[in-house]
Amino acid sequence: MDAGELVAALRERHGLSQRALAVRASTSQAWISRVERGEVSPSVASLERVLGAMGERLVLASERLRHDDSDGHHRSRTAAMGMSERLERALAAASFAAELHGRAQDAP
Repeated sequence: MDAGELVAALRERHGLSQRALAVRASTSQAWISRVERGEVSPSVASLERVLGAMGERLVLASERLRHDDSDGHHRSRTAAMGMSERLERALAAASFAAELHGRAQDAP
């Protein structure tokens, strides 16, 4: 469930209109609508404020990644690489991440 789905589900469960929630959360109905449609991704602070306006609390959790045999293999392969190859791979990964970020910014 993404932030927009969470806001919409909780708002409906509390019987609030987008406008009523916006007033409670000190924001605009248009912003609530854009969040619910997935057009904007609210910051954690904004999401906490909106949920708080409904008497809800945002709870974030983490779980330890499961390490299997491939993880050890990856580490040993990476350790065997020279510095220039590791740097080249890191730069390629950063370039790919920047491209994905740009696409995400352009997406409707």
